[in-house]
Amino acid sequence: MGPEHREEAWQRLGSDTFDLVVIGGGVVGAGTALDAATRGLRVALVEARDLASGTSSRSSKLFHGGLRYLEQLEFSLVREALRERELMLTKIAPHLVKPVSFLYPLTHRFWERPYTAAGLLLYDTMGGARSVPGQKHLTRAGALRMVPALKRDALIGAIRYYDAQADDARHTLTVARTAAHYGAVVRTSTQVVDFLREADRVSGVRVRDVEDGRETEVNAQAVINCTGVWTDELQRLSGSRGRFRVRASKGVHIVVPRDRIVAETGLILRTEKSVLFVIPWRNHWIVGTTDTDWNLDLAHPAATRSDIDYLLEHVNQVLATPLTHDDIEGVYAGLRPLLAGESEETSKLSREHAVARVAPGLVAIAGGKYTTYRVMAADAVDAAAVDLSGRLQPSITDRVPLLGADGYYALVNQTDQLASRYGLHPYRVRHLLDRYGSLVHDVLAMAEGRPELLRPLPAAPDYLRVEVVYAASHEGALHLEDVLTRRTRISIEYPHRGVDCAEAAARLMGEVLGWDDATIAHEVEVYQARVQAERESQDQPDDQAADASRAAAPEARPNVSEPVR
Repeated sequence: MGPEHREEAWQRLGSDTFDLVVIGGGVVGAGTALDAATRGLRVALVEARDLASGTSSRSSKLFHGGLRYLEQLEFSLVREALRERELMLTKIAPHLVKPVSFLYPLTHRFWERPYTAAGLLLYDTMGGARSVPGQKHLTRAGALRMVPALKRDALIGAIRYYDAQADDARHTLTVARTAAHYGAVVRTSTQVVDFLREADRVSGVRVRDVEDGRETEVNAQAVINCTGVWTDELQRLSGSRGRFRVRASKGVHIVVPRDRIVAETGLILRTEKSVLFVIPWRNHWIVGTTDTDWNLDLAHPAATRSDIDYLLEHVNQVLATPLTHDDIEGVYAGLRPLLAGESEETSKLSREHAVARVAPGLVAIAGGKYTTYRVMAADAVDAAAVDLSGRLQPSITDRVPLLGADGYYALVNQTDQLASRYGLHPYRVRHLLDRYGSLVHDVLAMAEGRPELLRPLPAAPDYLRVEVVYAASHEGALHLEDVLTRRTRISIEYPHRGVDCAEAAARLMGEVLGWDDATIAHEVEVYQARVQAERESQDQPDDQAADASRAAAPEARPNVSEPVR
């Protein structure tokens, strides 16, 4: 997915005839492309912005069954999600998906412990085989030893249980790269601007390269709309009547330093509406999430001061030393694509997904949750089968490891040798292995003859300079924000939010992408404006004011049409 493949992909889009065109580069779109490619189909994936640039980089970063869905009696959803969690941990992406523990504080005597324990027993057993430990019961003293940050009167005891987590943007990118590895044409900055028709059936799409304005027609037997919160917008563009509606629910998270909450496990806290997570994230904690309707700009949902105050208020109810606005290193807001249901409360809307053949040659899929992306993808391809010539092979992605998974465990055992070979600290090698898996050799090979690339990025010491080069040369990064917000997570992990390392990163990218000084300066300027707009939006009292502040920033891809016309 480097720059040399980009022109080749454009030529193939215009000249080849595909079995499937997948619209949307989030995890469901990437998963659908992988599912189709591994079934032997000719598939193209197009994304208007960057891979995972929407919801799939702004989640709670958990692979989980969803404890609260048990209370809503959605047993099949939880069972399905837990099975997917197990597959990710053991076969498909062990380099990216890791176990993570949570403490569930108990606040009511007598009934709450057996009630919660029964739910967690179900949670521990519903997914079949389990590679994470089961629940562990703790007294108040035991819980406080595990999480000294808690107020003593915030609990009477606790239960510890396990789930799994991943860097969502890196996982989505790896799914897309794996699809490309199996023959899919994957192209970002490529927006669908119209649908092609033969009589009454959809026969492909017209796409625009939003970097240079070129357009071409992509012919296919079927098109799958995997655009999440943009589903209704693409539906209107196709001229077909939708079978379901999608509502956008905004979820806001804040990121704080690890030393601000003294704990050796994450937390899950009940709120009046839903649950609140405190999630370990390397040297940080992620606290989230909110759950409110959003009817404004779908590309850039904005967090408000009231969103942030809500999170601080609820987490501070149990912390002995309260968090303040000054403790916050990063903030991000994402939109859940929920299927519109009877309930007006978005937190009560189902996380089940829906698939529909909305017209001959056009399938739409929406709803669901990140964890079940692989199941959603298989269902979407199955739904397109009626429009495909020839027999459709069954889905096999439960047996297809993502790039970097093969050989990962052996490399973990060889960490010290790798560290010695490349002159890096073993801690640094482990960090790289958990980001790239067995592709770590490809990453570090970029630094041969250039030892300076193995030095940390200025003002972002968790990341090496070579990772920026690799992002541009192998991972499809076209703009500075692609690297600082998704290929790395610098934009949420440092108080400067990427501004202090923007020029250094842009110069490294420019070496690969052929940027001159003017382009480098423009990329830095656009990124700085984005950060400034986000900071200003986070001081606004409501969604409308926050949206206006965020919308003031220029687009990294100015030729993207929003909404699609």
